[in-house]
Amino acid sequence: MRRVALLAGLGLAIVALTCAVGPAFDQYDEEGFVAVGLVIGLLAFAATWIARDAPERWALVVIVVVAVTIRLIALSDDPLVSTDVYRYVWDGRVQGAGINPYRYIPADPALLALQDADIFPNINRANYAVTAYPPFAEAFFYFVTRLSDTLDGMRIAFLGCEAAAVGLLMVLLTRLGRPRTLVVAYLWHPLSVWEIANAGHVDALVMLLVLGALVLLTSKRRILGALAIAAAVLVKPYVIVLLGAFWRPWDWRAPAFVILLVAFFYSLYLSVGTGVLGFVPMYLHEEGFVAGNGFWLVSLVRRFLGDVPGILPFYLSVGAMALGLATLRILFKPAFYRPAEQIRDVVALMFIGLFVLSPNYPWYYLPLVPFLAVFDGSVLWVTTLLASLLHAWWPTPDDQPTRFLIWKTVLNLGSIAALIVTWAQARRRTATPASSEAPAPSLTDAAVSAAEPGA
Repeated sequence: MRRVALLAGLGLAIVALTCAVGPAFDQYDEEGFVAVGLVIGLLAFAATWIARDAPERWALVVIVVVAVTIRLIALSDDPLVSTDVYRYVWDGRVQGAGINPYRYIPADPALLALQDADIFPNINRANYAVTAYPPFAEAFFYFVTRLSDTLDGMRIAFLGCEAAAVGLLMVLLTRLGRPRTLVVAYLWHPLSVWEIANAGHVDALVMLLVLGALVLLTSKRRILGALAIAAAVLVKPYVIVLLGAFWRPWDWRAPAFVILLVAFFYSLYLSVGTGVLGFVPMYLHEEGFVAGNGFWLVSLVRRFLGDVPGILPFYLSVGAMALGLATLRILFKPAFYRPAEQIRDVVALMFIGLFVLSPNYPWYYLPLVPFLAVFDGSVLWVTTLLASLLHAWWPTPDDQPTRFLIWKTVLNLGSIAALIVTWAQARRRTATPASSEAPAPSLTDAAVSAAEPGA
């Protein structure tokens, strides 16, 4: 019970610090939010190691009580660092009025009757941008707002997605023979608390769909898993990098069903024609991805070497090659192999995809957080904790590209360093004579066992 007591002590500290996040934000803006969040993350990391060998029943009670408490605290505050959730409610409201959400910008006079004092004033880009969210996300917004057309209603819906995702995570932990108490790594992680309970980001739905796809994949239901990934792509398109893990050469079923699912959801909104793409093309311009500066390495090269001719096509080619090689490695494995290796391969694809994309916002990294409970090693911890730095406005609040470049550099160099350390540890494990106790899975085991046949 000593470990349970230590776990409870850490939980109380996290609750106290969670109470301090709001005041820290009020006094120090995003920097205060990030600083307190990083401390909470370190305590969550310590709690994970303590929970590993703690008595399961009492440890889970402590973990769940603390998890619920800190989410209620985060939910009690208005969104601190993002206003995206207001757009979600608005899009659902517009659809409830029988209007295609890709047709009008929120400030359009045609939507005057829907504009209120709670949601409309907080919508970002309200005066020039239609929605940027793909059709499955829009369908979700519609159904949620039929139940509750409010900010808290939408955030509670995403908490429901999170609760279902945690249930799926527990299934995976049981299937892998991992202690279920390791769920604390997800439940107490500041990214999951603040990006869902407070900010209400749609990435909670992405996380649920990815975990559902993995449960299906490890249950030998690959086609259904592919459909779950396709639904996730229709929420956040970058998830498309995972589809290769759910397909086998010459099997037409997965791509055919995926195409049908995508076509069906887009058909629901095709009354606007090509406008169904929404604000996505302009968003890519705004965030610097079309010009190339949105990509970390391209921006870094240009900062120090100037506009090197062909740097953007070269970078995209190398990134596509890296993802292609990682996918090919999976395609040449047996149709079904060890669940731990299947999950590792999918997470590795997501990690590579996020590294290549180098998004500007922390919530894109949210779907990686559940796998802190599945894999040992520092890579995912470093990446998901340092991702919060992307919220910071210091040291160049008036120069967004420079600020993003600084914090992306810290994030990605930290991830690279952690990857090297974990890879070296994996190499040492393979060089050590086999023991009677199997080592816990590591995300970078793939680097040293590429030729290992599936079981």
